[in-house]
Amino acid sequence: MSFKRLIEAGFIVFLAICGAISSARAEPFKIVGFGDSLMAGFGLGPGEGFTDKLQAALRAKGHDVTVANAGVSGDTTSGGLARLDWSVPDGTQLVILELGANDMLRGVSPEIPRKNLDDMLGKLKERKIAVLLAGMRAAPNLGADYQAAFDAIYPALSEKYGVPLYPFFLDGVAGQPGMQLEDGLHPSARGVDQMVERILPAVEKAIAAVPGGS
Repeated sequence: MSFKRLIEAGFIVFLAICGAISSARAEPFKIVGFGDSLMAGFGLGPGEGFTDKLQAALRAKGHDVTVANAGVSGDTTSGGLARLDWSVPDGTQLVILELGANDMLRGVSPEIPRKNLDDMLGKLKERKIAVLLAGMRAAPNLGADYQAAFDAIYPALSEKYGVPLYPFFLDGVAGQPGMQLEDGLHPSARGVDQMVERILPAVEKAIAAVPGGS
């Protein structure tokens, strides 16, 4: 092969590599919202759920992201653990982990959601997927002992795994007039707007902490 052809071949290879790198960079940052009905958008119309509105808010701020909805209404931490592997696909870069409310509403011993969330965080760590842990708080009517044990789950696991904690997923919505549906449990469309506005800085910080995040 002549020197000229070697140069041409090398240039073609160089362009192919540049194209592959450019294509990789063009891939959006992949987020999965993994949770229960609060994540799934129970009782809301198309585009009104948390993941849709979070994706829109992040894109409005210049982030090239997709936010997949892996919420299942009625899911407990046990159900979440059972479906984690296939609900969070390979290539996911950040999981917003929001589970535990249904365990609490059923009065399940706090040790069960603690163990299940611990196992989920361990699995995601093994897969090298970043996590933003979205906390939940126990209803006061369950008693002070239960409330203390349940509420302690999220900060303890955040510290154990070194993952960021958003202390209360329903911050600004729980107990606020006009922010919930008639059932008094699930956020209204207006409530979702509030949730997204409040969690957005934490999500942006979590994205920035991931290598290649924007």
